[in-house]
Amino acid sequence: MISQKEFLAHFLPIIEKYGSRYKKFSLVKAKKAELGTWIMTKTSDGFETKNQASAGDMLVENQTSSLEQYLVKEDVFSKKYEIEHCLEQGWATYKPIGEILAYRVSNVDFEFLEALDALEFEAPWGESMTVKPGDYLVTPPEKNEIYRVAQKEFSETYKQI
Repeated sequence: MISQKEFLAHFLPIIEKYGSRYKKFSLVKAKKAELGTWIMTKTSDGFETKNQASAGDMLVENQTSSLEQYLVKEDVFSKKYEIEHCLEQGWATYKPIGEILAYRVSNVDFEFLEALDALEFEAPWGESMTVKPGDYLVTPPEKNEIYRVAQKEFSETYKQI
């Protein structure tokens, strides 16, 4: 598995040169996560990653066909989302704010890295994450981390700006 630091060092110059700015356009549902809960993120192409909730983490559910769930640190969440409507059982809908830089991974990237059809790397939260050709590698404006968004879910939640 490639470390987060190595993966970011390799792909950040590529994202900066060939990537584009995007904004999330779909609302999300979110609530405070229960401390210690493990969240298994699944997308349309299967298991993506897992993460264990720390104090203050927000459990986010994208409103895509997969309804994938993931955890976001409280301070990061407050920079990325504004509340829209309160729902039941602690859930609320949130409007995304801000932007990201993203790059669509191609077969050429895999050839250069001598990978076959998938590449495993360390996600910002320390767990394994796999990227495949057609997926997007994403970094926030701070350019301090890198993560994967599956191709189908990316098209259902982001638009180029």
